[in-house]
Amino acid sequence: MNSAAATAALPPDVRLMNAVSALLVAALVVTAAWAALRWVVRLPAFNFRAIQVEGDVSRNSVASLRANALPRLHGSFLSMNLRDGRAAFEAVPWVRHAQLTRIWPMRLKVNLEEHRAAAYWEARTDGADSATEAAAERALVNSFGEVFQANLGDVEDETLPVLAGPAQSATAMLQMWRSLSPAAEKLGEGIDRLDLSGRGSWRATLGSGAVIELGRGSEAEVVERFGRFAQSITQVTATYRSPLLSADLRHADGYAVKLRGVTTQSPGKPVNRKR
Repeated sequence: MNSAAATAALPPDVRLMNAVSALLVAALVVTAAWAALRWVVRLPAFNFRAIQVEGDVSRNSVASLRANALPRLHGSFLSMNLRDGRAAFEAVPWVRHAQLTRIWPMRLKVNLEEHRAAAYWEARTDGADSATEAAAERALVNSFGEVFQANLGDVEDETLPVLAGPAQSATAMLQMWRSLSPAAEKLGEGIDRLDLSGRGSWRATLGSGAVIELGRGSEAEVVERFGRFAQSITQVTATYRSPLLSADLRHADGYAVKLRGVTTQSPGKPVNRKR
């Protein structure tokens, strides 16, 4: 009798039992292999022998990286999840992005990109329109317009503007600040603070303390409005020989200014426009 005939002769329940037994044996083999693999990758021989840090490290010392990132790292050369490792380094203050690479034998290469602070950030609460209503706790805005948290004392020696506006508006506000700055520089000024109200109205505070109500509109409209103002205001201040205190550009046919001791607004008739 050949083997095919013998197999066909087996009762159905015996064939089922043999199949189940084969599956169980295969499962046990796979489980044992998996357990052995996990045991091997955790052997001390596969622990990282060195971590090589490259890229931007001006804000973080070896000591700060060791204190903030190393406790979050788990696994060996073979078992570490690089995505989790990247998150460990990106949780370190000032680190914007981290790229991790395994380097044989048993080394971890970390390339860091740090935040470059471009401005302070004050997020407005819903409905807050004045600077005094902006959130007291400041954060920072990087060169990409992203808000991040860091020790503000690290930038106390840097001259950074303040951006204050609704949540999620930091990128647009940084771009507006950059677009307005050339016109301010022609006046020999810098924009120390830029506010955006919940209704979309812009206000710039110059380095001299002068407050400029820029009004609403697209970026191009606001920049053009401020540019026209910058071209003519020097003639006004020169004529009256008095420094600018404030200006309101929210007029269709011109602007109103207040100089020290001089105003273009009639007493009792202040400009009353909602921001």
